[in-house]
Amino acid sequence: MIKVTDKLWVSGQPTDADVIAAGEAGIRKVINNRPEHEDPTQPSMAEAAERAARAGMDFVNIPVAPGRYTLEAVRAFQKAVAEAQGPVLAHCKGGTRSATLWAIGEVLDNRMSVDELDAVGQRLGINFAGAKDWLRSNS
Repeated sequence: MIKVTDKLWVSGQPTDADVIAAGEAGIRKVINNRPEHEDPTQPSMAEAAERAARAGMDFVNIPVAPGRYTLEAVRAFQKAVAEAQGPVLAHCKGGTRSATLWAIGEVLDNRMSVDELDAVGQRLGINFAGAKDWLRSNS
């Protein structure tokens, strides 16, 4: 798990043990950014929601295909994080899509500039090229 902010962590697809550990660490909500059936090894959305519930966490599904960011998904992601009653774990296959949704929102809401994305990405170990591309195409 990568700590993006005090409220947001991102990761790749969590295992059962990861979900339990996240709940024990105080995570209150899981946001899934993977489309159903993206990979045959990923749990179904129903299974993922049940795992989160067993660990005492809320579950939100905001599917985004790789490279297919939308303003609607960015705003839904922001709302899900803002409404959480504590820390959030957002995940996709590797964590980049989830972090990119956050980064796009930060730039759109003027909390960060496009020029800052490389430095923030380097600090987090995340490549924000997709965020920069989306912002250039949609601004």
